[in-house]
Amino acid sequence: MPEIDQINYGSYVPTTNIWDVGRLYDIDVNTTEFKELLVRLYQNINLISTVLNTKATGYYINEEFVSGKLFFNPAATPNDASQLRPGYIITINTGALGAGVTAVNHNIPITNTFKFMFIYGAASNTGTLVYYSLPFAGATGNNIEVIVTSTQVVITNNSGVTFTDSQVTLEYCKY
Repeated sequence: MPEIDQINYGSYVPTTNIWDVGRLYDIDVNTTEFKELLVRLYQNINLISTVLNTKATGYYINEEFVSGKLFFNPAATPNDASQLRPGYIITINTGALGAGVTAVNHNIPITNTFKFMFIYGAASNTGTLVYYSLPFAGATGNNIEVIVTSTQVVITNNSGVTFTDSQVTLEYCKY
């Protein structure tokens, strides 16, 4: 599969490679047929490695790690795979949210080269079983705003709801 196809369609490992094991016992290791078999096996292993290494990781923990997502580089040629930037992800426990402003340190050493791609989360009240997405836009201005500064995740809760816990996930590139 050409490299541009992998970019346009995502990582994909075909499931239809069928190897006739009985034929392996009959192949002379000195033939071109055996050498072709080895090449195809190496290609399949390489494809599996590439797909596994570019998959998006589904861990949402309170620790920064490489997410497996790749983002374009605005300073590079469009769709140049060698210029894609790795994404990082961290989930911050922002705790209980009362009315007004809650600020929690995120402990990420942010510089001017950072680009945030996604800022999202959820808040819940376990007593009333009420759950809101973060940020939240209410119909009558009962909003919950989420911003990130160089040191903190800042949540402004104007929803009229008190939450017992909340989390915010940050996805970003460092350069």
